[in-house]
Amino acid sequence: MSATLDSSTVAQYLSEHPNFFEEHTSLLGEVKLSSPLTGRTISLQERQMEVMRDKYKALELRMSNLSRIAQENGAIANKFHGWNQAMLQVRDIATMPRVLVDALKKNFDVPYASLRLWQLAPEYADAWHGQDVTADVRMFANGLQTPYCGSNHDFEAVHWLQADKIASTVMIALRAPGAGTFGLLVLGSPDSERFTTEMGTDFLVHIGNTASAALDALRAAS
Repeated sequence: MSATLDSSTVAQYLSEHPNFFEEHTSLLGEVKLSSPLTGRTISLQERQMEVMRDKYKALELRMSNLSRIAQENGAIANKFHGWNQAMLQVRDIATMPRVLVDALKKNFDVPYASLRLWQLAPEYADAWHGQDVTADVRMFANGLQTPYCGSNHDFEAVHWLQADKIASTVMIALRAPGAGTFGLLVLGSPDSERFTTEMGTDFLVHIGNTASAALDALRAAS
C-alpha cells in the first residue's frame, strides 16, 4: 500500500525540485485552482499570472508611496532652507525674533506664529518677545519634552497669536544646552486639521533646535 502524501510533503517536494513542471508541462494545464479574484476555476499558469500581477501592483504602490514621501521631504527641506537663509541674513540680533517668526510663517505657510522668551539680557527685556510670562506657561514649557500638536484647549500661550479663532496649535519649547528652557514658540491655525496629535514631530523638533540656537544670543549671560 502506498503512503498518502499530505500537502506539506508535496509542497516540500516541489520546492526541492523547481524543474518539476518543466519535466511535466502537461500538468500545468491540468492543475485547476480557484481564483480569489473572480471565483472561477483557472489553470496553474493563470493563477501564477494573477499572483505576479498582485506582486507588481504592490511593488508599484510601494514605489509610488516612496516617491511621494521623497517629494514631501524635499519640499520641507526647501522650506527649511528659505527659513534658515532669512535668519542667516540678520545683522542686528535684536531683530532675530521678528525675522524668525515672520520667515517661519512665510516659508512654512503657517497662518499665525509668535514666541516669548525669558532669562533675557537687560537690553532685550523690554521687547515684544520679552513680555511677562506667567509661571504656568513656564511650567508648561519646561514639561514639553516633545512639541505639542493638537487642538487648542484655550492655552494661555495661544493668546500671543492675537487671532480670533485658533482651532489647532503647535507649541515648541526653546532650550539652551546646559541652561534649560528659556522660551516657547507657538504656531496656530483656524483649521482644526492643520496640526493634529497624529502628525509627526521630527521636523518640529528641528524647528525648535534651530530657533533655540538662533535666539540663544539674546539670553542673559549665566
